[in-house]
Amino acid sequence: MAGNRRADRTGRRDNQPLKLAAFAAVMIGLVLVSLRLLPGSPLESAAASHWGDPSTPERSTESPTDRSSRPTSSPTPTPSLDPLPFADKDLDLDIKGWYAWSVLDKRTGEIIGSDNMAETSTTASLIKSWIVADYLRRTADAGQTPSDAKLADATRIIRDSDNTRAEQFYNTVGRSASIKRLISICELTDSSAAADGGWSRTNLSPRDTARLGACIADGRAAGPKWTKWLLNEMKLVRGAGDFGIRKAFPAAEQKTIAIKNGWIDRTREQEMHINCLAIGDTWTMGVMVRYPINLGYDYGMKNCQKITEALLRDGT
Repeated sequence: MAGNRRADRTGRRDNQPLKLAAFAAVMIGLVLVSLRLLPGSPLESAAASHWGDPSTPERSTESPTDRSSRPTSSPTPTPSLDPLPFADKDLDLDIKGWYAWSVLDKRTGEIIGSDNMAETSTTASLIKSWIVADYLRRTADAGQTPSDAKLADATRIIRDSDNTRAEQFYNTVGRSASIKRLISICELTDSSAAADGGWSRTNLSPRDTARLGACIADGRAAGPKWTKWLLNEMKLVRGAGDFGIRKAFPAAEQKTIAIKNGWIDRTREQEMHINCLAIGDTWTMGVMVRYPINLGYDYGMKNCQKITEALLRDGT
């Protein structure tokens, strides 16, 4: 019996190396599996590392898209503008002296006119529209509001062409410095201040007269606060100053057209200078005439209207 017990103990000792070897093999296997599943491991499985990865694009079995077969969008057509009431044509009217005209399309900035539309003449009272606009804009820019008395004076200057009040306003805005601002702000190309500094002898061309109208209409002249007020006053011009361009339109439409005219007898030159500025819904217009002094005011006033009528399209 003693011999049998020794044999059993010896046999158990002989089996221990086998068990250790088996255990080591299992552990090594587990380590290798772990290394294949560990991200970044040299043994990492490519399939395991990308499985479920949304960044991996799926391969398409479809044919490549032909770019030329894609539908193309058509450009949106630009809506056409209604024509202006004026036709761009040469005039051959029975008018003594010199005359010129220009029309500006407020929608596009395009200017049409006579071949001599860049020639200048003295403005007389037409320039009062700018003097009042300059005063109103500068007052607002200074953070001030004109008194009721000053607004009443401005009304008299525009509606009734009051010379005394116009001279007072002209002094307030710096005289010829105001005309230089006009040329700069309204982007005039042909005009200049008078050599003697007076407002009546400001030199404007019909083309620049139309530009002045656009400058008043779009707010550059009087500024955003006073533009509507000024345009309304110009629609209410009355008395001797109500002539010319808008008289060529039907009575109902005349009320919608803002104007400022100028008329003066130049004894030094022995000439009459008659000038017309008008601002319509889509257009501005300047007409100027100059002729022998003995023909009187009425001759030029009617010819401003005659020139406009000759330019109106049929049916206007």
